[in-house]
Amino acid sequence: MRTRRDFIERVAAYGGSATAVLTALDLLEPASASAPLALEGSGRGTRVIILGAGVAGLCSAYELGKAGYDCTVLEARERPGGRVWTVRTGTRHVESDGSAQTAAFPEGAYFNPGPARVPQHHVTMDYYREFGVPIEQFANVNLNAYYFSSQGSAELQRVRMREAKYAIAGYTAELLAKAVSQSALDTPLTREDKEKLLDFLAANGGLNKAYAYVNDGAAGFSELPAAGNQAGTPADPLDLMSLIRGGFGAYFQNEREFNQQPVMFQPVGGIDALPYAFARRLRERVRYGCAVTEIRKTPGGVRVAYTGIRGRSESIEGAYCICTIPLPVLRTIPADFSPNVRASMNRVAYMDSAKIALAFKRRFWEEDDRIMSGISRTDQTIAQIWYPSYGFFGRSGGVLTGAYATGAAARTIGDLAPRDRSELALRQGAAIHPQYGDEFLSAFSVAWQKTPHNMGAWVAWTPETRKNDYPVLSEPDGAIYLAGEHMSYINAWQAGALESARDVVRRLHARVRAA
Repeated sequence: MRTRRDFIERVAAYGGSATAVLTALDLLEPASASAPLALEGSGRGTRVIILGAGVAGLCSAYELGKAGYDCTVLEARERPGGRVWTVRTGTRHVESDGSAQTAAFPEGAYFNPGPARVPQHHVTMDYYREFGVPIEQFANVNLNAYYFSSQGSAELQRVRMREAKYAIAGYTAELLAKAVSQSALDTPLTREDKEKLLDFLAANGGLNKAYAYVNDGAAGFSELPAAGNQAGTPADPLDLMSLIRGGFGAYFQNEREFNQQPVMFQPVGGIDALPYAFARRLRERVRYGCAVTEIRKTPGGVRVAYTGIRGRSESIEGAYCICTIPLPVLRTIPADFSPNVRASMNRVAYMDSAKIALAFKRRFWEEDDRIMSGISRTDQTIAQIWYPSYGFFGRSGGVLTGAYATGAAARTIGDLAPRDRSELALRQGAAIHPQYGDEFLSAFSVAWQKTPHNMGAWVAWTPETRKNDYPVLSEPDGAIYLAGEHMSYINAWQAGALESARDVVRRLHARVRAA
């Protein structure tokens, strides 16, 4: 290998992380935390109408309010947060087809049907700090959880994550070590370079002196170490070709994404802590139960009509409007958008997503399977099983996310009645946890493509729409600005909504100051 570039490309080709290598070689700067938003000058006397009390709308009102703007937030629901929502016992949910559910969970249990975790580098963490929202760790990766492949042989369908990950990493290291020892790599590599690389591969991949992969215990034990004569017996390594044929390696890509960190965070008690923290500070400036019916341009700015308390038609005027309504809903509302804005809005697609919560009498995943939080992954329709990162050893049972699916799988789930969704999750989940049948209490599901006021989970930009339509929608249409996770490069995350709101606030304030 002649250069560092050669080494990085070869690591990437063998399934390693080029980003990790770049960071290790000090060639990639770490991401910096977002600075607090500080607006210079006052916007006092300027009225801004904000549509939607999701985190983008709430953040916009909060930051503008600090600079003296007169903000009014109209929210169709009776709560803040939008997709940043926590379901607890008694929560009622009615989907667009009229199907209704009411949650019945064990004491202290809850379910986040939308966002549920926060990476450490996101601006969301800065607002948790500013508002004093208590947080706790969310285990995004737990090697004691399972991978399940219906393509695998009967004896190799359900495996612990550590077994699959260490086996594939070990066999990869074995192949590379043999290539190094046979001088099969690009030259020149000095003898010292080769020795250090081989030492690294042997230690990191669990290789023996012949550079063959063996399980030294890192992948798990058939008999755990204890006392007396029980030194422990490492389990036999899983077979490489069986792992490949079973498609287990496909699960790894989720953990290579920058935002999918092994250790993440969540607010204590539910993901809705942040919208409620905003709402407490905004107080009467947020009007709930107000569904927007028209958005019209006026000589002085914008007029918004909405259905208010007791179903009465009302309207409000302002100098500017920040609209955070998801595009699938916004394009159904009569509005004076420019033709190019309307055309771009109509071309943008949204992702389908569905989650199913399953409540159980006891926390068998902890007691029987020794899984304390984390995520199991499967190639079945349910896709993922999330174990709670709170309430450990609880005596009143707990709630799993028994399915988290996107795309076609989410459409399959969403097309089912709620009872049929829970039956699907129980049937497929029982292949991983046979305890499901005996321990099940209740279920609660959300299909975002069928959820009123959303009608989709998050934006699904294509290269074409990102290139042609995102720039159009990013510019104000007269006095109307669009904001939300869809108007960012951090889609599907709260941080996208927050960063979008902060960007619009800066630009709107600069415009007011210039005027």
